[in-house]
Amino acid sequence: MIARGLVVVAMLICASLTGARASHEAPVERASLSTLPRTIAGWHGRESSPLTGDVLAQLGVDDYINRTYTAEGATPIGLYAGYYTSQRQGDTIHSPQNCLPGAGWQPVSSTTISLGAGGRSLPVNQYVIQKGVDRQVVLYWYQGRGRVVASEFANKAYLMWDAAVLRRTNGGLVRVISPLPPSGGNSVQDAVRFATAIIPSLDRLMP
Repeated sequence: MIARGLVVVAMLICASLTGARASHEAPVERASLSTLPRTIAGWHGRESSPLTGDVLAQLGVDDYINRTYTAEGATPIGLYAGYYTSQRQGDTIHSPQNCLPGAGWQPVSSTTISLGAGGRSLPVNQYVIQKGVDRQVVLYWYQGRGRVVASEFANKAYLMWDAAVLRRTNGGLVRVISPLPPSGGNSVQDAVRFATAIIPSLDRLMP
């Protein structure tokens, strides 16, 4: 509760600063998410079904990718990344915590883990979700403005601060998902390896 209280205070302070600054976003140079390599550390990607128009309208993203990556001897990995050029006008990131239950998936366990990528220790969320007899592992994090953040509350606080100080609210969500077979296997480890491998490439696409 204390941590959330501090986040709220930071958001209020930054909101007042934001009102005193120009509302225009500072320009950010970046490449499209479609340029993310299709071959990454032995994983080979192909496009999944594109999101429907109503889903895109609900998400409000300016750029996204939806792919499936496979590697020999590994469980298939689903990758979604959605990018927002600006989050000032109400188009903000939708947390998987809200979206997955709406699709019938319920959380079984959740924790925060650290990925070692590019000499950094980066926090990401790890969930195991279940619908009927099907189980999946989900890793997700918020990325943008030079940060990888697991906490939704911390991400919102950084968003307000960066809007005031950097005049930037760009950023996005990255979600890695993989089925958990009944026999066990290495799905969790595969998802962690894949997530670790893609973060350096995403640094230039979600700056």
